[in-house]
Amino acid sequence: MSLLQKILISLVGMVLAFYFYSGKEEFKPEMLKGKRVIVTGASTGIGEQIAYHLARMGSHLLITARTEAQLQQVVAQCLELGAASARYINGSMEDMKFAQAVVKKAEELWGSLDMLILNHIGKSYFNYFDWDIRHVQKLMDINFLSYVTMTISALPMLKNSGGSIVVVSSMAGKIGFPFTVTYSATKFALHGFFSSLRQEFVMQNTNVSITLCILGLINTESAMKAVSGRFTSPPAPKEECALEIIKGGALRQREVYYRYMDTKIFTVLRDWAPEFIDYLIRKNYNMDNLKQD
Repeated sequence: MSLLQKILISLVGMVLAFYFYSGKEEFKPEMLKGKRVIVTGASTGIGEQIAYHLARMGSHLLITARTEAQLQQVVAQCLELGAASARYINGSMEDMKFAQAVVKKAEELWGSLDMLILNHIGKSYFNYFDWDIRHVQKLMDINFLSYVTMTISALPMLKNSGGSIVVVSSMAGKIGFPFTVTYSATKFALHGFFSSLRQEFVMQNTNVSITLCILGLINTESAMKAVSGRFTSPPAPKEECALEIIKGGALRQREVYYRYMDTKIFTVLRDWAPEFIDYLIRKNYNMDNLKQD
């Protein structure tokens, strides 16, 4: 089969998938009214915007991040926007005891939980891999093990409520991107863990959905700072991205791709034309700026 045939088949499959999913249940903001939701990494960026959307929908919110002052501001804004309630707990997800404490706080506040949105990431670099194993370990703790820890802690409440787990990931968890070696490793780990866990939930008749969110470049402050002058593709807006993540979780979708065409086509073609996809990815980088570091 020629490369062109493979591409055409992939495009047809994507069109059919679009029609298939468009026929499913329609999202309504009322779905989140009164729901009890944890949002991690909510002091800035996508997590902050998720919190604001949920506030407008009338959810109960527990948000977390490292910086207390920023969390206080987000909570205040959430209350102004109409959140049923909004609280915060600050700390580092490098500490698994803190990850457990976040879930414990939700249990103390509400006695149950409807949605766990895992969005936090540790600070990393955007450049050639520097062979620092300590950085790898630290990022695995924050970007992966804390997600697992929170999921384990929250499962009893989520099982009782028939709730949802929403995992904010990246195209870097589906395809190997240069200059994000450690970050990409943590995202691949998330996909392996949560995809396998979803299978077990189905086999055990566990009524907890798992939604993996595969995102492209989003215009968060941290992402824009990291790729400034180095990556040529335009970013997508964090506000719209946050809303798509919420929709996917509320509708209990298997995966959310954002932006859809920018991300889905690469993941569909990666196995059929891996060299071509790798080439297209490399073409998006400004190598001159990278060499300056």
